[in-house]
Amino acid sequence: MKIVGVAACTVGIAHTYIAQEKLENAAKKAGYDMHMETQGTIGVENELTPAEVAAADIVILAVDVKISGRERFDGKRIIQVPTEVAIKSPNKLIEKAAEVVAQQA
Repeated sequence: MKIVGVAACTVGIAHTYIAQEKLENAAKKAGYDMHMETQGTIGVENELTPAEVAAADIVILAVDVKISGRERFDGKRIIQVPTEVAIKSPNKLIEKAAEVVAQQA
């Protein structure tokens, strides 16, 4: 399964990067390919390419604020949660993503 996502918290510092790291580690542990973009105080980092978005089976948005470029994900399956959920339960979130993809396959 291929997953892309965006992490962005209200301050754009700590929670953004913690959510990114936790989700990437949980996806790797589950054997999935994941690319996370961060949108924080220093702007967009690890920007997702159109090819990565197109190939993704699902999008995870771990966001507490409005993100730029959300329209890139139109037509994709999206799970949106606060960064706190991604930080506290990354494995459950990745499992949920897999369930959503399996149900709609």
